[in-house]
Amino acid sequence: MARAKRRRRLPRLLILLVALVAAGLLAVAYVTREWRGAGPAQQPLVLTVPQGASLSTAAGNLEKAGAIRSRRRFLRLARLFGSDAPIRAGEYEVPARASAAEILTLLQEGRTKQRFVIVPEGTPSIIVHDKLMAQPLLTGAVPVPPEGSVLPDSYSFERGDSRAEVLARMRKAMDATIAELWPKRKPSTVVKTPREALILGSIVEKETGVPAERRTVAAVYSNRLRIGMRLQADPTVIYPVTKGRPIGRRILRSELDADNGYNTYARAGLPAGPIANPGRESIAAVLDPADSRALYFVADGKGGHVFAETLAQHNANVQRYYALRRARGEM
Repeated sequence: MARAKRRRRLPRLLILLVALVAAGLLAVAYVTREWRGAGPAQQPLVLTVPQGASLSTAAGNLEKAGAIRSRRRFLRLARLFGSDAPIRAGEYEVPARASAAEILTLLQEGRTKQRFVIVPEGTPSIIVHDKLMAQPLLTGAVPVPPEGSVLPDSYSFERGDSRAEVLARMRKAMDATIAELWPKRKPSTVVKTPREALILGSIVEKETGVPAERRTVAAVYSNRLRIGMRLQADPTVIYPVTKGRPIGRRILRSELDADNGYNTYARAGLPAGPIANPGRESIAAVLDPADSRALYFVADGKGGHVFAETLAQHNANVQRYYALRRARGEM
């Protein structure tokens, strides 16, 4: 009799065990779908978490935006499976189909939406100012920074950041770059101070857009400075006329003759100050110019330049350039 009863209990226990396993699998499937499965958002969503906002408030906004299916389920699962780290204020971009687990991590780690002010190499300060003032998500006003004080780069910011703070980072980056590069200068450099490095670097920056040419262009101007020859750099003529904005026409004879402290046709030596914000590589080039005796260069018609040691060689290069332009119908 006892054996018969035990035989009858065994199938019941198996049924109960199977039911428990099935319930566990269903629970795992539920958690996988609701917590780690793809979310309902069909496209990226922007969420702003105000300063001091709770996870409950953020979850309500996420539900309204369609990033999660249920505020209550999100909070319940966050308590069970998420960390207890606080969420951080800011503006977030929630990716399409982001899971609840991914969203919680996004908020807790403060991975806020990043925007950028991009300052290309050789940008004059007046245009840096224009870029900052034109960004509607920044706050406050800033003056035009001193020429040569901003390091060209991409600078991230968040909605509501101040223009002054972004500009301060730009200037701090330039200070750090000069502090790093100046001690590494080579004996071949002609610049005597960090400011002179910025001035000559800005001329190199405006004279060539070919990275491989920077050190050779730096050598040309270094050689001229060394022998007291005028730099005769067109960008230095344009700068006092437009403060770095495009001139949109040919340089006038009166502008070539003007002695205003910047015009390197009018007098020998460096101009009174930088004519743009040079990038790191152009600054490095004037601190370590190429081993070249070149004194002249002219466009080669292909985006680069041809260099020459003598005026006769240079004049021949100029004539070849003119012939190329005539063949193209440009002259």
